[in-house]
Amino acid sequence: MTSAETAYLFRHALVRDAAYELQLPGDRAKLHELAFAALEHALGGRPPAPAGLDNSDAAASAPRPMDRFALDLATHARLAGSHMPGAALAQAYALYLQRAADYAEAHFLADAAIATWRALADVVTGTNSGHALRKAGIAAARAGRMEAAELAFNEALHCFKTAGDTYLEGVVLTSMGAMFADTGRSAQANEAYSRALAIHRQHGDRIYEATTLGNLALLYAESGRFEEAEGAYQMALAINREVGNRRNEGVNLGNLANLYRVTDRLDLAEDAYLQALSIQREIGNRRSEGVVLGNLASLYARTGRTAQAEQGHEHALAIHRDVGNRRSVGVTLGNLAGLYRDTGRTEQAEQAYQRALSIHREVGNRRFEGAHLCEYGLHLLTTGREQQARTEWRRGAAILAALNDTAELERKTDAMYKACDELGVSPLVEGNS
Repeated sequence: MTSAETAYLFRHALVRDAAYELQLPGDRAKLHELAFAALEHALGGRPPAPAGLDNSDAAASAPRPMDRFALDLATHARLAGSHMPGAALAQAYALYLQRAADYAEAHFLADAAIATWRALADVVTGTNSGHALRKAGIAAARAGRMEAAELAFNEALHCFKTAGDTYLEGVVLTSMGAMFADTGRSAQANEAYSRALAIHRQHGDRIYEATTLGNLALLYAESGRFEEAEGAYQMALAINREVGNRRNEGVNLGNLANLYRVTDRLDLAEDAYLQALSIQREIGNRRSEGVVLGNLASLYARTGRTAQAEQGHEHALAIHRDVGNRRSVGVTLGNLAGLYRDTGRTEQAEQAYQRALSIHREVGNRRFEGAHLCEYGLHLLTTGREQQARTEWRRGAAILAALNDTAELERKTDAMYKACDELGVSPLVEGNS
């Protein structure tokens, strides 16, 4: 049992802060140095330097149990100030900031990831600062913080331009293209991807060329340009096979399967999903495995294999929760809600739609918020809540229109007209709201 003489407990944060401020700056720095050394020793000593900032996003530092305390270590290193030798302080601070940022990203802690990548950008130099800013932009975009993402990407682009590194300009332009696409700015997305593609080809970077082609294909598909989308996917797939990039080959196959599904080539879609699933399991990419499983389950639902569909969605949901993929938890819950609705499980459908929509808003997933709002409107219509159905369907359609996702909006509109015709009510885009 801890002795009363050696245990200290501050019962109010103000008391703790006051005690801290009473220490002289030099003494505070010394205490932070001692805390840093003690914590680092207790956690097994200093880990190796993480992967370089210029590595791809898939090449984050190998995780360690101590990483959950990396931000605490970085904070102590910073606050130790001039008491620690300058080189040691700077190296420790940068090392633990990067490990803290990688940890925050892996655990979908968006605010912490954004702030920590930005803090790292302030302490590293040259193009490394641009790399950290780009990673801050990616973290912000994944969390739906598009203004923060755009600011970080522009700062990264400026950094790379100042350094005269056109190759890295291409890297950040690929990320910016995805951000523009996610916010419905198709023309700007197309321009960013086109500029990036030219740079990647100029520098002979086949991996980034394939990545940009895959993103461009997704942009084409969302605007209904299916033939162009398929061509770009096939080109990306060929490059990834040529360079042996199995991870991205699996991603390309999964996206190509989605295209086959929406263009009613269901046998091709199923075959591509199964190939993608095999690759992601082979390389241990559980995050992508969960995504492909969910999409394959949607195909099963469409082809009347309800039991397989439900099992697939439940399996995907378990994976998403296990790896902390909050965004895909929302997507899968919305898809499960549709399955519940179609099989007459009204209460389960209602709960799943509401949970899905809450998550979409939490993580900033506007595209699926729009799609699932439209579906929720049809659910409300089938349960006799016509007025509310009109409101929710129109909100969803407005989001899809704002994002320029014409293909998905057309599918939702067709489904709405069919449902209204079967129920004998006027279309949800007509009449008084």
